Amino acid sequence: MRHANLAALLFFAAVSNSCSAAAPVTCGEPGQWLAAQDAKPTPAAALLARTATQQVVLLGEAHDSAEDHRWQLHVLAQLHAQQSQLAIAFEMFPRRVQPVLDDWVAGKLTEQEFLKRSEWDKVWIYDARDYLPLFHFARMNRIPMLAVNVERSLPEAVGKEGWNAVPEAQKEGVSRPALPSKEYLKDLRMVFEHHPAKQRGEAAFPFFVEAQTLWDRAMAQGMAEYLTRKPQALVVGIMGAGHVRYGRGVAHQLRDLGVARVGQLLTWDQQRACTDIEHSLADAVYVVREPAGPAPRLGVATESAKNGELKITQTTAGSIADKSGLKSGDVIIEIAGRPAKGLQMLRNAVQRQAPGTWLPMKVRRGSEEMEIVARFPPDA
Repeated sequence: MRHANLAALLFFAAVSNSCSAAAPVTCGEPGQWLAAQDAKPTPAAALLARTATQQVVLLGEAHDSAEDHRWQLHVLAQLHAQQSQLAIAFEMFPRRVQPVLDDWVAGKLTEQEFLKRSEWDKVWIYDARDYLPLFHFARMNRIPMLAVNVERSLPEAVGKEGWNAVPEAQKEGVSRPALPSKEYLKDLRMVFEHHPAKQRGEAAFPFFVEAQTLWDRAMAQGMAEYLTRKPQALVVGIMGAGHVRYGRGVAHQLRDLGVARVGQLLTWDQQRACTDIEHSLADAVYVVREPAGPAPRLGVATESAKNGELKITQTTAGSIADKSGLKSGDVIIEIAGRPAKGLQMLRNAVQRQAPGTWLPMKVRRGSEEMEIVARFPPDA
């Protein structure tokens, strides 16, 4: 969904001043938990035992990190071992697909049917292979999966017109978000300065804030409403790290809704210095290091266009797509000489690419058609 880039932008804003060209400094060892208040190792058993006593636990991810999703699966398994009344809330799904999630957990759907009926390629866009182990864990243990997001049209409307101008029927039952903290407002200001909404002038900023906090409110409210039905449950939220860091996003909205016991856990790239871990970042961070040789990734987010064509909605800085000249707004019309027929075709083509090979594509940029060659780097 288009808002997913907010997490990356907030992360960039938070660390841009701390990055330098100095020699790399590592932090901890992969598989180690570090307490955020002092960046020192903390025993996993005691940490997760405390975490299991919360009402909500937020597991913040980088959406395109397979390592983050493996971490989420292990944390879910350990929490479930201590708290059987578990539910998993997903940022990835809008409320309207809740019946599909219910059918999946009940064992009524195949993987392919589940992804098709939940409209995965439309409502999310990130690689389903990274998320399927989480979905299977829920199904295997009959753990409720909660769709806690909203249609993208709602925050888009709020961002353009403001909360008050949007009809109540379009708000999907979501209540007005609590005002953001001063710190979160500063984060959103930095994002706004580089956002297309900035082109509408300073008057657009309050609407931009309302739209961004709406994402947090929607997820928080979905989890809070489940807890009113199942007050003894533990709800684990799977969502972007930008909604979790410093308790400024979803946790802030949860507290406004009366949910006081909220745990927040994140991963930490071993290649980043421990001095970057601030005490209020989360309860704890888990040290990871992306394995060498991951499956190829082009580095684009897309949405469906006509006849199976794919419109690029964003490119990842420094990615293969970015280096090849693909731009947001381009429409992919051919892949390897064949007409584009949906996101799965693109994924299959990318995943078949061996290191050092080229993938030709034809794109439409405005009224012009052009050839783009995505060059996949050789093995290190």
